[in-house]
Amino acid sequence: MSKPENEGLSLGYRFFWRFQYILLHIYGPAQLPDHLDPRIQLKRQRAAKVARAKATREAAAA
Repeated sequence: MSKPENEGLSLGYRFFWRFQYILLHIYGPAQLPDHLDPRIQLKRQRAAKVARAKATREAAAA
């Protein structure tokens, strides 16, 4: 069973996401408000993708 934060995410997606996140941490903007911060946006997109996968899995089980 996959971890809840990785549910529905392929290995390639997780690797590329982590790579982007690290690059943004090193080379990204210094400080931005949450609604403009690209790292926060990446986290939100990932959380939405995990939520969609979880909802799809629950719908299939029902």
